Amino acid sequence: MKEFLSQNNVEFTYVEITESMRTLKAFLHYRDNHPAFAEIKEAGRVGLPCIVINEGEKIIFGKPDLAELS
Repeated sequence: MKEFLSQNNVEFTYVEITESMRTLKAFLHYRDNHPAFAEIKEAGRVGLPCIVINEGEKIIFGKPDLAELS
């Protein structure tokens, strides 16, 4: 995902959720509360990788269409 975004000149901040408890808790908050994760959780998946846009305004799973990022 990082490579795809970089190759397409998309500005992003990469967050490694296992780096600290704070980042893991932030991800788990999204996963446990955001409706975009409902199908992911029902399928028994974690929901990574994902792209969170504007503090959760939109969440994209998998490689996005570049138009989705604007």
